[in-house]
Amino acid sequence: MRSLSLPRPDYPARRRRLMAQMGQGVAIIPTAIVKERNGDVQYPFRADSDFAYLTGFTEPEALLVLAPGHPDGEQILFCRPADPQREIWEGRRAGLEGAREQCGVDRVLDIHEVDEILPQLLEDREILFYPMGRQADFDARVLHWRNLAKVKIRQGIRYPREVVDVSELIHEMRLFKDEAEAEILRAAVGISGAGHRHAMRSCRPGLTEYQLAAEIEYVFHRLGAPSPSYPSIVGGGVNACILHYTENDDELRDGDLVLIDAGAELGGYAGDITRTLPVNGRFSPAQREIYELVLASQEAALAALSVGRPVTDYHDAAVQVLTQGLIDLGILAGSLDQALETAAYKPFYMHRTGHWLGMDVHDVGHYRVNQKEWRALAAGMVLTVEPGLYFAPDNPTVPERWRGIGIRIEDDILIGADGPEILSADVPKSIAAVEAAMAIGH
Repeated sequence: MRSLSLPRPDYPARRRRLMAQMGQGVAIIPTAIVKERNGDVQYPFRADSDFAYLTGFTEPEALLVLAPGHPDGEQILFCRPADPQREIWEGRRAGLEGAREQCGVDRVLDIHEVDEILPQLLEDREILFYPMGRQADFDARVLHWRNLAKVKIRQGIRYPREVVDVSELIHEMRLFKDEAEAEILRAAVGISGAGHRHAMRSCRPGLTEYQLAAEIEYVFHRLGAPSPSYPSIVGGGVNACILHYTENDDELRDGDLVLIDAGAELGGYAGDITRTLPVNGRFSPAQREIYELVLASQEAALAALSVGRPVTDYHDAAVQVLTQGLIDLGILAGSLDQALETAAYKPFYMHRTGHWLGMDVHDVGHYRVNQKEWRALAAGMVLTVEPGLYFAPDNPTVPERWRGIGIRIEDDILIGADGPEILSADVPKSIAAVEAAMAIGH
């Protein structure tokens, strides 16, 4: 996969689209901060998603300023200068000229000069667009810069009297993926799927969850993904009933299921796939009953995905199938309408059927319009479809043969004008397909 050339998004066009919504405002968009893990060890740095969306720049200590109509340049990047001595210890830097070439901005300035230059860029601007609340220390610096611009008011210089959350504008842009983003997502999901297929061949009783996770992440790295897009979930047996289980330290036992929720990150975009496998390669009759129900609910949800339909329709479709199935199995009593009205399914299905997917695993973008109506699906949106059922091992309302079973099936979907594209379609999920894929390794 690394040999495949990923398309490069048009970062200048993204910045122009954002500036077109800003009027005579000015935007300040910082990247993420470096965080310490322990002692003198730092977590691997990942750029802030909004900053990366607008720049493609992945180094720490960087800041984007957008000032429409500014005579010295509308698009300004602050970053670290080249420093041969520091680079011996910390790795290569793009430097100012390298950053200009990478990002295509008008000006690149030394990040160490930001306190001197930034207040000047706020002068005679009506609105400050800034993601207030993400970084408390940086918030204080921004407000200080604004106050330095404010003290010149007696000289006839205006300052931004209003602060607007720039994230709202950027997130609406990020919700709709262009073709370059779609290609990167296809590649990220493709690598994610390869990891899951390898897990099917590798899974067997006696492995630990972390060993199976290592097999999956080995494939991610081997195919060119620098990291998983989130901590891999490998939950065997009753651990599958913990939605965000990440300890991954238990043994996989003969006769149990293992729920694997794992995805690769590539080019800043996330894959997110879940499959539930029989550890020994064969579903038991009790496991089959629940698995077929979850799979049927996913198929109903997928059928509800089309342009113009409310984003909640596919969740409602999955819930209806799951609830009727729970009634048919004798786990719930009463009519379907009653069970839906009282949300009787929630002890066994407590999450939504999916979420937006993109640069973040749970990607940005509002699900409602004006916080009232569910927004309609549109071409370019990417989301997951992931129904599940989880029967706690100590739940006395569930027949004993199903207690401790947790099953989730998740695929990644690109909404197209002509219908949904299942990006993870090549990962086996029917009972017959899963068992056949696992037989290869057994």
